[in-house]
Amino acid sequence: MIGVDTNVLVRYFVRDDPHQTQAADELLDALSSEKPGWICLIVLVELVWALRFPYRIERAKIVGTIEALLRARDVVLEQEATVRQALSLFRKSNADFADCLISLSARAAGCSKTVTFDKIAARDAGMELIA
Repeated sequence: MIGVDTNVLVRYFVRDDPHQTQAADELLDALSSEKPGWICLIVLVELVWALRFPYRIERAKIVGTIEALLRARDVVLEQEATVRQALSLFRKSNADFADCLISLSARAAGCSKTVTFDKIAARDAGMELIA
């Protein structure tokens, strides 16, 4: 198994640099269920942020991108069940993906609540607003 960094996934999905896109394609196409790539939570959060802000990719396409990673048999996602729940919450709310993942990761870790100053995260991602 090899770890895959955010910039490799960005090149693979955005395809904005021909040389790096080719290298990303070759690397990711060589992965298999026997020798998969590993994608950590930080990489997922960075990927969603990069797709949303610098590249201005719409939310529905970002959801599709994460769904594709979840379906792939040649990659392993850290805390896959939590990522699935966070994606579901992200899909139906106005919360950022990072906030959805933070809230659900804390819940999976046994936290009774996750506190925040972010009103949208409190309302849509299941966090508790600090007054």
